[in-house]
Amino acid sequence: MAGHNGQMVLGVFFNHTGHHVASWRHPDADADAGINFKHYIRLAQTAEKAKFHFLFFADWLAVREASDLTLSRSAQYTAHFEPLTLLGGLAAVTEQIGLVCTATTSYNEPFHVARKMASLDHMSGGRAAWNVVTSSFKAEAYNFGREAHYDHEDRYERAREFVEVVKGLWDSWDDDAFIRDKESGIYLDPQKKHELNHQGKYLRVRGPLNVPRPPQGYPVIIQAGASDTGRELAAATAEVVFTSPQNIEAGVAFYNDVKGRMAKYGRQPDQLKILPGLSVTVAETDALAQEKFDYLQSLVHPEVGREILSLIFEGADLSSYDLDGPMPDLKFEGGTPRGVMEMARKENLTMRQVYLRLAGARGKRSIAGSVKNVADEMEAWFKAGACDGFIMQPPYLPGSLDEITTLLIPELQRRGIFQTDYEGTTLRDHLGLDRPASRYAK
Repeated sequence: MAGHNGQMVLGVFFNHTGHHVASWRHPDADADAGINFKHYIRLAQTAEKAKFHFLFFADWLAVREASDLTLSRSAQYTAHFEPLTLLGGLAAVTEQIGLVCTATTSYNEPFHVARKMASLDHMSGGRAAWNVVTSSFKAEAYNFGREAHYDHEDRYERAREFVEVVKGLWDSWDDDAFIRDKESGIYLDPQKKHELNHQGKYLRVRGPLNVPRPPQGYPVIIQAGASDTGRELAAATAEVVFTSPQNIEAGVAFYNDVKGRMAKYGRQPDQLKILPGLSVTVAETDALAQEKFDYLQSLVHPEVGREILSLIFEGADLSSYDLDGPMPDLKFEGGTPRGVMEMARKENLTMRQVYLRLAGARGKRSIAGSVKNVADEMEAWFKAGACDGFIMQPPYLPGSLDEITTLLIPELQRRGIFQTDYEGTTLRDHLGLDRPASRYAK
């Protein structure tokens, strides 16, 4: 058992109305959730009360390219807040829970990301984390002066350089550079300022950053790539990895592979937390949980189901294939599409069966069951070394979160495998991660 102090790390991923693709149609869901700040305040405070380590927001910089029929029936890709702005607001109404935000390395400049994340870390008292992505929607390129998306290898090579530049900018000022002594009239010590002067293959950045060094040194670095290139980037730079194995064997294999790559970068296995996504429908009995899940499944429109598959397979055109026929033979670099294809082949699933399998968590694992059975499964993964915990993906909001926090969390705490209070004040404290020293500290 890894995790932290022998207990699992749990984050919660908020996808406005919920992770199930038809969540917005649930009678108890807030259909306008994506632009309803009071909705997010309620979710954040509920998650903090339950002692989740952090809350997590994804992001994309385009309206999803889909048919008008699909767009008209989907709440997933159009109307939602910019997440860093949202987390700035949530920092003011929470006190301890970590605040994780996605920002792409493909369509930002390092100075933007370094400044915004450092600001969030100061505003929240050291609770910020950056989920590093390279963008998967081709449509994003068109909003940033490009005719085509960067290819897979270029995206990851740029990402690695980008992360190093951002860290360099966070080190622009020594921790004690800002004296602010009214008596002597000295505000800062210019000897403790550092210009980065980075000139690399993709990026040129002088610095320094116009924000002091963040309370955590660096906000926590999170990453989600499951391809071979993504695993290598995670082993080199990530402190949390968000992953999507479909079974415990795949989880153990991924865990051992990524942690096994860390030594060559001078890193210890406990410096990285591996957290699979998990969508849970939990109730007092298996039958009641299944009934709740089946109801959500009944709300999925077939064309939206087809679009889920297209999204998983990076925009592949699947319109000519029969939904009740086998999955077409698609090959992709990414770990999620590869895992989905393996599942479809192994279980001989039709396209419709595959999209229904994925509707609850868009490629991540989905389970429905009694409190005991869901807790048993989570504990089995944790004790087998398939994960350090999970990123929970409530199927619809706020209802699923309420069920998880009132039914499941107390059971995990009763078993001694989840915390009953926060440790320290920063997200690094919560996760048992060291505060990194500045590169100039030597």
